[in-house]
Amino acid sequence: MTGANKLLIHGTCVALRGKAALLKGAPGAGKSDLALRFVSSFTEDGAALVADDQVRVWCRGDCLAVGPPETLTGLLEVRGLGIVEMPHVTGAILGLIVTLSPSDQIPRLPRDPLPREDLLGHSLPMLTLAPFEVSAAVKLKLALERLSEG
Repeated sequence: MTGANKLLIHGTCVALRGKAALLKGAPGAGKSDLALRFVSSFTEDGAALVADDQVRVWCRGDCLAVGPPETLTGLLEVRGLGIVEMPHVTGAILGLIVTLSPSDQIPRLPRDPLPREDLLGHSLPMLTLAPFEVSAAVKLKLALERLSEG
């Protein structure tokens, strides 16, 4: 799925009540691990997996939509355990790009406003998180909740 208005991106995507975050980083950076903790911790709050490993992104009106490739729907790779089924959605609106980095490379306070990244002609806020910090899933939830408020 590629073209002027659609992409297939290597990454993991999670959503909270229909607003999604695209988790980006090198292989082994912690994308799937953070998604596992986020969805498992906040399912009752509306958290769900959108896609793991590959994320479809396409233009939908004035926003970007995300979803899983059909063969990966609802599946998450859990290192040391294998492929597991997770609470999931087949589509959401992309509102945030999260770059995963080691904690010593993340400033204590992000720029205000957050830096932005262009994707298919849409400018999205970009947050940097350390995925293996105990609080990473909570930080991701807070960031998605802020998007819903704004």
